[in-house]
Amino acid sequence: MARPRTFDEDRALDAAMRAFWANGYEATSTQDLCEATGLGRSSIYNTFTSKHDLFRRALTRYIEIMSVPQAEILEDAGRSGMERIKALFARIVTSEYEYREDDEASIGCLTVNTVVELARRDPEAAALVERDLGTRLGLLRIALEAGQRDGTITAERDTDALARFINATIGGMRVSAQAGAGRAALESIADTALVALRP
Repeated sequence: MARPRTFDEDRALDAAMRAFWANGYEATSTQDLCEATGLGRSSIYNTFTSKHDLFRRALTRYIEIMSVPQAEILEDAGRSGMERIKALFARIVTSEYEYREDDEASIGCLTVNTVVELARRDPEAAALVERDLGTRLGLLRIALEAGQRDGTITAERDTDALARFINATIGGMRVSAQAGAGRAALESIADTALVALRP
């Protein structure tokens, strides 16, 4: 009979997610994961099978955690389309400061980091981030279509192109924050993007 687990698996997964998020997949060793989670190697491998499996689950958890507040903003029928996009940008800027330690640069976005580090050589990671991208673009289109209907978003470009523009802008903001850009710089990028969306 297997011994019952004596640790909180969700808490361990959150700790591993943070380690991968801060350091990247390759640079996070099994020992780093042991230290982050407080688990021994055998517990990690018995629970998560492999470092890659743990990363896959951590990335899935990250996507779930981050997508909920963004979906709430973009699907908020009580706001105009432009107000939804503006609130999303504000959420992105704020989130870059929620996950900093002391005065360090932002650790960015785990999905963006994964695209840069792994997506071209890890089909499983690529599938996860591609599915997440599809979801995010769909949510952006909802807000953009609302904005085109209420007159707050330009109708001169289709919502697919505008959604990809916003997604690319957010990715650029994330990378800029990792490189040390401050709040004012991120807000300026967001403001410039908002101007481009106006009718």
